[in-house]
Amino acid sequence: MLVASIILAIVAILLAWPVPVMLADAHWPRRSPGVALLIWQTIAVAGGLSMIGSLLTFGLIPFSSSLIRGLVSLPPLILSGPLPPGTGIIHIFALSSALLLTAHLLLNLLVTAVRSERQRRRHRSLVELLSTPLQGRPGTHIIDSPAPVAYCLPGARTVTVLSEGLVSLLDAEQLEAVIAHERAHLRQQHHLVLLAFQSWRSALPWFPIATRAQAAVSLLVELLADDESRRTTDDLTLALAISLVGSAETNTIVAQPLAEAVAGTGSEHLVGLSAVSVRVDRLVHPEPQLPLAMRGVIVVVTLLLLAIPAALLLAS
Repeated sequence: MLVASIILAIVAILLAWPVPVMLADAHWPRRSPGVALLIWQTIAVAGGLSMIGSLLTFGLIPFSSSLIRGLVSLPPLILSGPLPPGTGIIHIFALSSALLLTAHLLLNLLVTAVRSERQRRRHRSLVELLSTPLQGRPGTHIIDSPAPVAYCLPGARTVTVLSEGLVSLLDAEQLEAVIAHERAHLRQQHHLVLLAFQSWRSALPWFPIATRAQAAVSLLVELLADDESRRTTDDLTLALAISLVGSAETNTIVAQPLAEAVAGTGSEHLVGLSAVSVRVDRLVHPEPQLPLAMRGVIVVVTLLLLAIPAALLLAS
């Protein structure tokens, strides 16, 4: 199992630093955000599986030459002893680390999910108390706030929340685009993806890639919702809506790419953009999706990323 442990450790290191860094810095995810989101989820699952699997297979080396037999024989040996010859402190440390890391990640996911659900219920109660339903749009509520706000509350009874400031800021077509965007979040269950990466970041706050992954995934779900909105709204209308809301929220100019597009000028790619500006730039400088063959290759690679650690663990 030593070879499997070493290979799993190498995979875990690759998925913990160079691979996510390259993915976060790449431009192509804007062209195919769905594929990029699949890769991020695969990196998180395969990376965690490889990290825990490496510790587990190394720690079980003195107990058995097989992972399954080692797991079966481990509890009685620990409880009644004696430990097999060759068992050192490093093996005990590896097993303890694997157990603690697994428990930490799972408990953190559970706590994050419970806390998020409680916050959503509390927020939904406040929305129902302080808002008024939007006529002709079931599940849409208006809150009395001058700030331009639009968001959705997932759950058994989904709610789309708009502010008076947003309704007064946008025209009818732009408002339709924003509503379509928020409804896309609900239909595609983006809150579940965000919950997983929020939990990962919360569990490993000292790990910079967890923060970077959460930021990248947050942008990708916005791009996916934009793409859904584009099915019923033209790109310019959606870009204007995003730009107006973003400018009003931050008091900064994010409409420059839009103005350049209308004038027929501007660079092809903007560097160092905020998430809002990235979304606007993507709409006013549209690019085709990745070719089908390339998307197929990426999907195969993601499947391999999951299959390699799983196969190594099963073969151990």
